[in-house]
Amino acid sequence: MSIKSTVRIAAALGTIGAITLLCSHLVPVNASTAGFSYLIAILTIATAWGLLEAMVASIAAMLCFNFFFLPPTGTLTISDSRNWVALFAFLATSIVASQLSARAKRQALEATERREETERLYALSRAILLTEAGRRAPKEYAKEIAQIFDLSSVALYECDTAAIYSAGPSDLPDAGKKLCEAATLGTLFRDETSGITITPIHLGGQPIASLAISGHLLSDSALQAIANLVAIGLEKVRGQEAASQAEVAHRSEELKSTMLDAIAHEFKTPLTSIKAAASALLLDATKTTDQQRELATIVNEEADRMARLVTEAIQMARIEAGEIQLNKALWAMPGLLSKAIERLRLLTEDRTIDVQTDPDLPVIEADAELLELAIRQVIDNALKYSPPASAIRVRMSAIENGIVIKIQDKGAGIPEVDQPHVFEKFYRGSNIRSKLAGSGMGLAVARQIARAHGGDIQLATSSEKGSEFVISLPAPGEGKPK
Repeated sequence: MSIKSTVRIAAALGTIGAITLLCSHLVPVNASTAGFSYLIAILTIATAWGLLEAMVASIAAMLCFNFFFLPPTGTLTISDSRNWVALFAFLATSIVASQLSARAKRQALEATERREETERLYALSRAILLTEAGRRAPKEYAKEIAQIFDLSSVALYECDTAAIYSAGPSDLPDAGKKLCEAATLGTLFRDETSGITITPIHLGGQPIASLAISGHLLSDSALQAIANLVAIGLEKVRGQEAASQAEVAHRSEELKSTMLDAIAHEFKTPLTSIKAAASALLLDATKTTDQQRELATIVNEEADRMARLVTEAIQMARIEAGEIQLNKALWAMPGLLSKAIERLRLLTEDRTIDVQTDPDLPVIEADAELLELAIRQVIDNALKYSPPASAIRVRMSAIENGIVIKIQDKGAGIPEVDQPHVFEKFYRGSNIRSKLAGSGMGLAVARQIARAHGGDIQLATSSEKGSEFVISLPAPGEGKPK
């Protein structure tokens, strides 16, 4: 018997004693009044504390009633046989009333516990549904279970990863093996001494995980409901991962397709030039040495251009896969800009690129090859989407702790509906997607490169008079540029 129960029994006996003293000496009353007083006290004790305390109080009240109020008083004997009937009727009434009161109290407590469990299960279901699916989700599920059900420790074991996610103020000792057994065999483990319960979690009839809790024992229905909610959450994580993998695969196939289309389109011009120059060399043997050298130079330059296109395509594919590796060094920005424009020479032979730079630009720390690629993508974008006779304006100036490069064209501009999407992969403007070839990757790759350098690319303005893109790059400070 616990100390708490002992104290309650003592208090119940004290209550019966106090009523006896009051009714027999302080305010003398007849036997009927004393009996009703005892009965009210017993009902109160049963309601407040429980059946055991009420039974003890009933027996004590029966003895006191007999000793103090039934003649002959002062003894436990009864002279009138009718008083025996009254005495046992009082005892039976006391016991039955205390049982009914205790049962009502127990049912009320059970109803309260069920209501609280339902509220907690609702809170858990809401938390699981609102938790973002991902690898951290099982950890969040364990944390929510510990907090909502006020448990000292919770451990969630997932079969696929063999990972255990723990939560709560204390740890479960040596729970790993039992969690694995529960998940593998699908068996329930309950230790009332330690207060640890381990239940398997099933999905589609197959165990996918197990859950261990400690702190207080939950009802079987609540435990099963928690397991079902966790199963739903884990299935949501699996579904999200499968969808992500499918999306990655789809994006990968889309990237391959668009890259092949873009490469095929870009290769047409150098291949045409190489074919024309080679045919001229083979068919006309009367050409002078200078003419032959000029044709051979065209073949050489166009072959270099094709090699550069292949290299850039590989770089863009790696960047798309998140494999940006920067080989940084200090560079003077005007030199990098000149190299980028030079590599666009075949596209700019009949175009004007107006370049203006501040005389006191700071050096930057960058991967020259990748940064040139980013600048070329933005300038190439301006060349594609502006009239052939219009000029491209490039302004490079110093700002606090960095450099900005503004590239402005005289094209038709970007519709307002397309502006939020210009840096998305594979996105092409609604007004030109069917008119011009391209992969829709250029600006997205350029922004990734700029951000890898600690900078960014933004669409500053876009109207019927053209668009302006701004490349911002940080400057590391003083240094000797290449």
